[in-house]
Amino acid sequence: MGCPLIQKVTLAAFMLSGEAGIWWQGALQRMMAAGTQVNWENFKQLFLEKYFPRDVRHKKQVEFLELKQGENSVAEYVTKFEDLVRFCPMYDGVGNEEDKCVKFVSGLRPEIKQVFNYQGITQYHDLVNKCQVYDEDNL
Repeated sequence: MGCPLIQKVTLAAFMLSGEAGIWWQGALQRMMAAGTQVNWENFKQLFLEKYFPRDVRHKKQVEFLELKQGENSVAEYVTKFEDLVRFCPMYDGVGNEEDKCVKFVSGLRPEIKQVFNYQGITQYHDLVNKCQVYDEDNL
């Protein structure tokens, strides 16, 4: 989002409703009483601790690291891969395209992996597109 960092907490807090809005009011009061700076990193940390505990995040990381295509189509594998990759910062982000490609290929079914393993494709979207075309052509 193109929102300046200084305004992210305000925007996020505005978007909270119901129980989450009530939680934030209490968390904000506790932060101010403790002299904790109200910034994006502190907000994000508190929010994740409350609504997405570390053990759950770790389970999602393990699920991603163990992810295999299995009997799924490449399209279904891509959906699951992209849903889980965000829990593993070492694979997600601009500077990690090549590592992301290696991880993606490692989870493909052997017959598809054999085709793409040594092609050296380092752009994730190119790899995904080629794998999907291959999978559709070989149904």
